[in-house]
Amino acid sequence: MIAEATTTTWFYACNVQDVPLNGGVCVKYNDVQIALFHFSRRNEWYATQNECPHRMQMALSRGMIGTLGEEPKVACPFHKKTFSLKTGECLNSDECAIKIYPVKIEDGKVFIGVE
Repeated sequence: MIAEATTTTWFYACNVQDVPLNGGVCVKYNDVQIALFHFSRRNEWYATQNECPHRMQMALSRGMIGTLGEEPKVACPFHKKTFSLKTGECLNSDECAIKIYPVKIEDGKVFIGVE
């Protein structure tokens, strides 16, 4: 079996100062909603799908971020399902996971990578 090569397209999402410290915003790319988080306590940036797979609500960008041990996570504001910001894995059950996206910062601008 030959693995298909994927190409990452980086799109400009916003300026660094547009995202609250230790919080998130929703960014739209074509028809996709992406939750973008600035985990300023750790000096890290993360992006995930905005839709919580538990009840299919566009809510993760409004979730609370924190850690479980050393694992950065986001909790859905409605259902408290928690997801790893690194892997997308659900941390309080194994029933669902979320898509994650790479993030890079250049000259005060935030870029998100999509396939």
